Amino acid sequence: MSKLTHFNQDGNAHMVDVAAKDISHRRAIVYGQIQMQASTLQMIQAGEHKKGDVLGIARIAGIMAAKKTSDLIPLCHPLMLTHVQVDFEINEAETGGGMASIDCWATVETDGKTGVEMEALTAVQIALLTIYDMCKAVDRGMVMTDIRLQEKLGGKSGHWQRTD
Repeated sequence: MSKLTHFNQDGNAHMVDVAAKDISHRRAIVYGQIQMQASTLQMIQAGEHKKGDVLGIARIAGIMAAKKTSDLIPLCHPLMLTHVQVDFEINEAETGGGMASIDCWATVETDGKTGVEMEALTAVQIALLTIYDMCKAVDRGMVMTDIRLQEKLGGKSGHWQRTD
């Protein structure tokens, strides 16, 4: 197993030096889900939320979050992102009293010396938090779950894809 890179030889936290790394095209894809009451999802789909277009606002929040990741996570490098995409997939409840959910996918890309996994993870988390914030008045029991890196491409470690 590799050593933790955000600690120097003295055990102190530091920002990783990427100066000697090669520039490569990098992409990360992250998945997450928010579960909710079926009636909450129906309200979102019908556009009946008094705060506006829940998924449209959550999409913008996710994109903005990816761009601000280095301001939120202390040792992240600021990156010039070339692409951020946030998508949602609706999963309607299968039974009358069942839970519904919304899947969120974020794809983030750059040409640089360090990866964009943290930016994609941040995009999904903030998009889901935005859905929660906009809908908490009608459903405080929503659950954000299964947030995970699905795929990363680029850099010395190359291509990695989740297999489970």
